[in-house]
Amino acid sequence: MTFTAYADWWWPYLFILLGGWVATDFWRFLGVYLGERLSEQSQLLVLVRCIATGLVAAVIANLIVFPSGELASTPMALRIGAAGLGFLAYLVSGKKVVVGTAIGELVLCLVLLWRGAL
Repeated sequence: MTFTAYADWWWPYLFILLGGWVATDFWRFLGVYLGERLSEQSQLLVLVRCIATGLVAAVIANLIVFPSGELASTPMALRIGAAGLGFLAYLVSGKKVVVGTAIGELVLCLVLLWRGAL
């Protein structure tokens, strides 16, 4: 079974949905199953948290340094500045992820509107 196995318009969407579900839900179920049995201070859980944090940081860095789509047309200084201000808002707000994300997006959108790019 491949991404191009069928010519129907819906097949790629179903393929991505099933592939994404199978690839991620196994680990979620395993995490729930094992999570109750592990201490939060165990070395295995510390390793898992480090890897997860590293993956998120890598995705964010990739979006900032090597963006695609419309984000690629924005200056890198703007992307870095918006991420930095979002991180600062996250820290000031008591580590609320929603606040940091919203501020970062708001800064990016406001500067683009001011420059007439949106």
